[in-house]
Amino acid sequence: MSAADAASPGAKTARLYRMVMDKHVCPYGTKSKWLLEREGFAVEDHWLTTREQTDAFKAQHGVDTTPQTFIGDERIGGYSKLRTHFGYDDPSAGDTSYTPVIAVFAVCAALAVALSLFVYEAAFTARTAEWFVAFSMAMLAMLKLQDVEQFSTMFVGYDLLGRRWVPYAYAYPFLEAGAAVLMAGRQLPWLSIPVALTIGAIGAVSVFYAVYIQKRSIKCACVGGSGNVPLGFVSLTENLAMIGMGIWMLLRPAL
Repeated sequence: MSAADAASPGAKTARLYRMVMDKHVCPYGTKSKWLLEREGFAVEDHWLTTREQTDAFKAQHGVDTTPQTFIGDERIGGYSKLRTHFGYDDPSAGDTSYTPVIAVFAVCAALAVALSLFVYEAAFTARTAEWFVAFSMAMLAMLKLQDVEQFSTMFVGYDLLGRRWVPYAYAYPFLEAGAAVLMAGRQLPWLSIPVALTIGAIGAVSVFYAVYIQKRSIKCACVGGSGNVPLGFVSLTENLAMIGMGIWMLLRPAL
């Protein structure tokens, strides 16, 4: 079965082969068609509607996956190759990305400002800063909690306490999340402040030692095991923020 879009004379055309079955429509095929159309191509959209048809296509073209895009006589490849072809991804840049961290801090800042406006009718207050730090801690902890096993594996690679006592690596995201929630509502300061100061201090010393003394180049576990953020400024900032929050709440027990 084929669903081909009519192309006007002189229009750029591309041939796309993708799986479109009763119980499965390939998401990468859908995104490939959308990307091609966004780039001004008329798409000859060829559907692979059975497993046999898909396997025959792969064997014919010597490929392991679908979708596959052809522009003229050139086979571009799958969705990731198509993005690279159009200049959206730079394969020489590696996989390092600060996007998860930027997203966390941006959303937490927006939440803190919105809450401050609601409570105090002012965007920037002392509580805005408190909420920003607490929300950031909570969201970073949530990312770690998505896969505690993977996080702990990365964490023991540089954390001084985690390396000597592995259970601490498993406990860390729960401690960070608990402290964050309590600090956001200024609840149980006798518990949240010592926890934040302790894990923040251990983390800051560990990161500083690994990055600036040992000069190691490794991944940071700050956004969980799935991230690819280099260990350094971000993790150090996270830990210093926890220390600062703990000290601030000691000096300002009530607002």
